[in-house]
Amino acid sequence: MDDSTQAAMTAGAPVTGEEMPVPPPEVVEAARQAPDHWLAMVDLTWSGEDAPPLWAVVGQWRSGPDGEISEWRDNPEYRPSPQMLDWADPTDAVDRAVQLSATGYGPEQAVYEELARAELSFLVTTTGAPLAAASPEGAPVVPVYTSVAHLESAGRLCYDRRPAAELVEQLPPGHTLYVNPSGPVSMVVEPEQLRAALADAGGAEAEQHTREAAPATALRPGTGAGAPEPVTGGRAIGKPARSAATSNVVGAGLARGTG
Repeated sequence: MDDSTQAAMTAGAPVTGEEMPVPPPEVVEAARQAPDHWLAMVDLTWSGEDAPPLWAVVGQWRSGPDGEISEWRDNPEYRPSPQMLDWADPTDAVDRAVQLSATGYGPEQAVYEELARAELSFLVTTTGAPLAAASPEGAPVVPVYTSVAHLESAGRLCYDRRPAAELVEQLPPGHTLYVNPSGPVSMVVEPEQLRAALADAGGAEAEQHTREAAPATALRPGTGAGAPEPVTGGRAIGKPARSAATSNVVGAGLARGTG
């Protein structure tokens, strides 16, 4: 770990004694093998093979001269992932991409790419048109749902389901898509951004074919109000950091020590 990263990592206030998070067994063993070291812990969601970025590191334990854990310091630069925030597991690929994008663990572009391949459910008016609403900021939106679990939270209301390529052309002027407003995190998607993703995926021609040839379908009745998926379990502290090639590897490569 370089000096600037180490300085940022140790900027948090030291926590000692019973106030410390309980270290997992592999960290206790790593501390025993590497006295007087910092042992970094990374977010459970981080899966890179190289040394994790600073924002994915939860914090560090310090091993004392006797090989015992002596203190813990939170990393002020840490960015919690969906898993560490105890969000419900994603219901589908779009939901997963939205959660990762919102927390910085995935690119925003992945949301558009998944939407371009998805079918979306939406509530309808008495004429069968997409039901418009207002976002928390007051902007005009059309709420869309990527799974039954999210749709059920809307209650017993009529809905329809269409490919994103078709739905985006049915939006009222000036409206955006409001993805999974009932989820742990939602996302507003501009129509032009979705159209660009459809074009990149070769979906422009398929979109035109769908619009011209799609048969009329009956509206679907609402499936009934269902409770959101409960969030269970307590806050995990993370996993031992993978080590870079130049790092001092301890604990069978599970914890990374720095002097």
